[in-house]
Amino acid sequence: MKIDKFLQLFVVKEKVFYPLYVEHAQVSVKAASYLVETITETDREKRISLTRRIKECEVEADSITLNVMNKLQTAFVTPLDREDMHRLISTMDSMVDMILDCAKKFSIYQPQGSDQKLIEIADYIKKDTEITLDIVQNIEFIRRRQAQIAEFCEKMKEIEHMVDDIYEDYMSSLFCNEKNVVELVKKKNIVQALEDATDLGKTLADVVRTILVKVC
Repeated sequence: MKIDKFLQLFVVKEKVFYPLYVEHAQVSVKAASYLVETITETDREKRISLTRRIKECEVEADSITLNVMNKLQTAFVTPLDREDMHRLISTMDSMVDMILDCAKKFSIYQPQGSDQKLIEIADYIKKDTEITLDIVQNIEFIRRRQAQIAEFCEKMKEIEHMVDDIYEDYMSSLFCNEKNVVELVKKKNIVQALEDATDLGKTLADVVRTILVKVC
């Protein structure tokens, strides 16, 4: 076998990773969309049905993650640092897990009404997943699109800061105005889970920044 054909085998192997990251991010966007619907919805049965859909997304995301992990273990050549690719898909998968956790809390606790601040944070979680999709759609061309990818990371950092402000205002208002102790505990746990999800968005951005530093 000629050396150019031999090297081409590794190039082909490299390319199998990128579609899997994109597929995972697309599942994440779908799960986040269902989460927004779950928190907006006031009907208990519809909330439960939406949570089941998010669970289906989580199972699908787990399958994609496992596929990536297996390929990372067996590939002779990987397009980026193997450890960074592992950390990236793990963080992406944790985001879907957290989205499911948020939806479960909402469906189990069944808080009274739909609080606009909770919906606002859920919208930001969806935005995080959309930015993640933007990142992985461009990461194959990371050396040419480093500025664009860095901008995506900055947006995720900004989202985390904005949600921190919403979270603090919400918690302050909750403890000042909510007289029903049971409702207070429910909403406190829900908003904490939502805030944790946006923290994961910042973590993912940090992982991508590490990759940028190494390759650019």
